[in-house]
Amino acid sequence: MPKYMLIMRGTDESNAAMMASIEDGIARTRLFIEEMMKAGVLLAAEGLDDPGRGVVVDFSGEAPVVTDGPYGETKELFGGYFLLDVASKPEAVEWAKRVPAVTGSKIEVRRVAGEDEVPQVSGQI
Repeated sequence: MPKYMLIMRGTDESNAAMMASIEDGIARTRLFIEEMMKAGVLLAAEGLDDPGRGVVVDFSGEAPVVTDGPYGETKELFGGYFLLDVASKPEAVEWAKRVPAVTGSKIEVRRVAGEDEVPQVSGQI
């Protein structure tokens, strides 16, 4: 079965709304995770730390440049993900529609490339 990643993306506004009712959001997310576990589709789920604590390594010049967060020009931030093992993209989309997200959030659904789709170099992974 293919794997799909449900990528949680938010804005400053949606992240603030989420933090305003964090206890309720955590409880709803736990129930959602339990539903996915009972259905046997959940492989992993992780949330990310505050973007202000991260860094960006930029390869647009000759040498990589490291910049501390927060990221001034970013309109949407990747906040976490659910990794699912489902039969099809439509099934992944149905799960994405059930994510307990706040208004203004988005869930991006992307198929994870299979091992057979990644070019292999002789003698290397």
